[in-house]
Formats: sequence, C-alpha cells, structure tokens
Amino acid sequence: MLQPGPRNLITDVDGILVGNAEDHRVRSGTTVVLCEQPACASVDVRGGGPGTRETDLLDPSCMVNAIDAIALSGGSAFGLSAADGVMKWLREHGRGVPVGPIAVPIVPAAILFDLLNGGDKDWAWPPYRELGYAAAHAAAADFALGNSGAGLGAKAGNLKGGLGSASAVDSTTGLKVGALVAVNARGFTTMGDLPQFWTWALEQGGEFGGLPPPPRGLALRVSHRRGELSHEAEPAAADPRGNTTIAVVATNAGLDKATCRRLAVMAQDGLARAIRPVHTPQDGDSVFALATGRLGRPLDAMAIGELGTLAADCLARAVARAVYHATTLGASRSWRDTFGR
Repeated sequence: MLQPGPRNLITDVDGILVGNAEDHRVRSGTTVVLCEQPACASVDVRGGGPGTRETDLLDPSCMVNAIDAIALSGGSAFGLSAADGVMKWLREHGRGVPVGPIAVPIVPAAILFDLLNGGDKDWAWPPYRELGYAAAHAAAADFALGNSGAGLGAKAGNLKGGLGSASAVDSTTGLKVGALVAVNARGFTTMGDLPQFWTWALEQGGEFGGLPPPPRGLALRVSHRRGELSHEAEPAAADPRGNTTIAVVATNAGLDKATCRRLAVMAQDGLARAIRPVHTPQDGDSVFALATGRLGRPLDAMAIGELGTLAADCLARAVARAVYHATTLGASRSWRDTFGR
C-alpha cells in the first residue's frame, strides 16, 4: 500500500537528512541534502539557463560513484559557493573520497535567481559559504518548508515560492521515495486565477489545502490575467531571470548511476505536472536523484519505471506544498494571503 511517509518529507527515505539556513536581511538562503553515508547520484538539467556545480561528475560515464551531499541555494551564481561551506563541514567530520591522506567531499550544487527580491545584496563577500556550513550543521530528519533555506527568497509565478517536500512509502515492499524542491518558477503553480494547484489530483490527505475539484471547462492558460493577481508593481516581477526550480528526489532502492540518471529524467515530469510553463529558455530547472541502497533488494525494469513515476508524483506534490506553506515576503504575496485560505 502506497501512502506518504510519517513526515511526508524526503527524509522519510532511509539515510537522508536536510538542513536549512537563511539570511533574512539578504532574503536568501541555502538548503543541504545530507547523505548519512555516501549515496549514488545523478542529475537531469532541463532549463535553458542553469547554474550548477559538479554535475558533469554525475554523468554515468564519469568517475566517483557516490556523493556526500547536495546544496540547493539562492543567490544565482554567487550561491554556488554554498557548496564550499558544506565541504568544510563534511571534511571536519571525516567525509569524502580518499585521495592519499586527503578526503575530498563531493557536493554537487544548483542555484536559483533571487537577487532582485528586495533584500540587501550589497555584501562585501557573498554569505553563501557560511549559509552552506550552517545548513549542513543543521541537517536533521525534520525541517521547515515554505520560507526556509533556498526557498526564502523564491517566487512562483504571481505567488510567493518556497521550499517543499513530499514522500511516498510502499508498506508492502519497503520501497521509499521522497522529493525536495525549491520553487522559484517563472511559470504558475495554480490553475488560472483559481486557488487549486495544477497538482490537485495528486494531493494526499489535504497536504496542500484539500480544496474541492476545480470547475469543469477550465481554460488551460499558461499565465494569469494581467493585473488581477500578478502584482505588476513589484520591479522584479517582469524580470525573465527570476525563475528556476531546483530539486532532489531520493529513494532507498539500490541503483547505479545510469539508473539514477533515468530516475532524475522521469522525475522531471513532476515539474511539468505542477508548473506552467516550465523548462523555458530562461529557467535553470535541475533535478538530482539519490539512491541510498538501504532497501536491500534489486529492482527489475518494471519496478524502476514505477519508481520513476512515484518520484515524479512526489516532486509535483512537493511543488504545491512549497507554495502552500510559503508566507508573504515583501511584494511577493503568499498563496494563503492571495486566496484568503
């Protein structure tokens, strides 16, 4: 029987912890997915304007079969330095690939653009190295959603974006899948001008509002009517760089890098189910896949296909939960404040 895990977070997957750190003055933050033990990983990048680090290493043809953590951060290219702080924390704890007497932590990273959200960006040095270190130190099974970590300064179309997570557990087989996402999309997560999320049909247990079905004949618009909900007064609202959704999906199955890559590819469908439009020329949409291998039994081709579908559904649900849990920040109004829910 499939159902959300006890936390309905990516940390329902054995061996995964998550930590957040924010700088509210800057209106930005960092989220770290920490593997308790090195885990197999790969990535799929669909957006036309990505900002990433160590993603080439995750190609199945490249060396290093396991990683220690993944950093998701605000700050655009400045935010890639968050991985430096994560590496420092990991090295202090004896983690990394042994190279002679040196251990080199492996920390892929991806960033989103939040430089025009009204925060104080006049820094002497970007704060992300310290935020990465703090997020790694804070990693735990329980963590906050919405305006937390990499989701603090995020937007989602006309609404406040944020950090979301969801999980699915098969109590019969022991298979576990989870997703974590920082939603800073140019596209919209709700149906036209309605409060229902595009992922309405996938909701589990009222996890993003438990709203009734949307009316029949819904026009499948890719944007909202200008001026009604878009808050055009915000200077950053029309900036095409203010987008990108970055995510991690994880499973306790034992997968190799090639299969992790396939899992990341299939999980991208979750973004397409939850955001309209998505994967645009300006987006940096990137999805990492992690496999901790704690399930203890191999999966056949059919089971891997089902795993990818579960991962996509979890990611779609996580997108809605990110926006549902976000709170108003500056000119970016939350879903709750916009729809009075």
